[in-house]
Amino acid sequence: MNFLSDYVQFLTDRMPDILVAFREHLIISFVSVALGCLVAIPIGIILAGNRIKFVNSIVFALSNLLQTIPSLALLAILIPLIGVGMKPAIIALFLYSLMPIMRNTFTGFQSVNPSLLEAARGMGYSRIQRLVNIQLPLSLPYIMSGIRVTTVYIISWATLATLIGAGGLGQLIVAGMGVNKKELIFTGAILAVILALIADFLLGVIEKWLTARVKSPGVKPA
Repeated sequence: MNFLSDYVQFLTDRMPDILVAFREHLIISFVSVALGCLVAIPIGIILAGNRIKFVNSIVFALSNLLQTIPSLALLAILIPLIGVGMKPAIIALFLYSLMPIMRNTFTGFQSVNPSLLEAARGMGYSRIQRLVNIQLPLSLPYIMSGIRVTTVYIISWATLATLIGAGGLGQLIVAGMGVNKKELIFTGAILAVILALIADFLLGVIEKWLTARVKSPGVKPA
């Protein structure tokens, strides 16, 4: 009971700092995933329609290479190139987001039955119409799954952004460890968990809404 009352007092006293850290964490995570989607989804679509297999292998190998670099090492590499703060943190997390989103997009488009696309082509569907009316609706669950998993990972990895001066909830954790204040550590950790759970829930809701809204992938005369 004493800890609870002390913790409530701590939250009251440090709420402005906590809100700043939460906002910074949200910005870093959201911008990183948004940039990853803008780049990885189109690349995944292009690779799914590409017939030159070695090109796909090269792109996936490069993306996989980025995934294997330890996060702290990548942040350290970016410091002399870009400096410290949010920019290198966002770039590093953006690079980490590419592989899962791109691979899920590629897998989703590859999973579409070729006979369905051939039938659509025979009915007069253009390439864009096949993409929008057939491939995208059928691939949407794969794409959203990649985005959801990536978002949770990015929110987790963003706690390391504080090590290069980017702020975020990791700043509360590191500061708490530095001064041995368990309230700071607990607050930073639990808010990161809550943020990941909320993001996953909201993306799940968006996925269901989009799935219900997209045009049926049935082939009709163009």
